[in-house]
Order: sequence, then C-alpha cells, then structure tokens
Amino acid sequence: MTSNAYPIDDSSRDSNKWQTLAAVADLVGRLLLAAIFLMAGINKIQGYAGTAQYMVANGLSDLLLPLVILLEVGGAIAIILGFQTRLIALALAGFCVLSGLIFHGNTADQMQFIMLMKNFAIAGGFLVIASQGAGRLSLDRALAKK
Repeated sequence: MTSNAYPIDDSSRDSNKWQTLAAVADLVGRLLLAAIFLMAGINKIQGYAGTAQYMVANGLSDLLLPLVILLEVGGAIAIILGFQTRLIALALAGFCVLSGLIFHGNTADQMQFIMLMKNFAIAGGFLVIASQGAGRLSLDRALAKK
C-alpha cells in the first residue's frame, strides 16, 4: 500500500499548498531575522551614551553609532516589509560577520564563541534571503508587478 503523504505527482492543488506555505515561511523567516535588529537598534537609541562608550572601548569611533542604528532599525523594517530585500540582506549579513568578529572575536571564551557563531548563523540566514529574494508576500514582489 502506498501513502500519498509524499506524492510523486505534483498536482496543482498540492503545488498551491506548498506555494502558500513557502510564502508564509518567507514572511515569518524575515520577521524572525529582522526582530533582533529592530530590538537592538531601539535599545541602542535608548542607551545611546552607554552604547557609544562600549564601541569606543572596542576600538571603534562613536561616530559610527548613528549609522549602526540606521542599519539595524531601517534594515529591519525593510526586511520585514520585503523592500530592497536582497540588497539589505547582503548589508545585514556583512554587518553580522563584521560585528561578530569585532565584538565576539575572543573564541577562547565559550560564551563569546557562541555569540560569534550566532552572528555567523544569522548572516547565513540573510545570505539565503539575498539569494532567494523576499518571496510573494513582500513589497519587492508587489512593486515588480507594476
């Protein structure tokens, strides 16, 4: 007896279900990846002075902080909306790798190593988004139809 849980024939009905699931998964994936940046950017605004001191203590200029906030908050909103998704995802992937190396590069410390790998994993998620695009439920898709 054969099971139709994994049909060999990709009927239109099953294909539509998978397309709907993919569209929702793309949106939820973008929301989950963007949430950490939106919250981090808002926290940086609320604790601006402390964040600026932390950056200086790690060898960076505090003049970079407004750009970091703009990338985190603006980039998160763009990813959530699916606007200029490929470009923003590439920028955020690079940011994840760079900030991970700068702030979590002490791999002898297990917690810092975990944080570095978290940054790399998030960068990987953004690279997938950059490669695949935002999906059906996005401004990129809506604007492309016009």
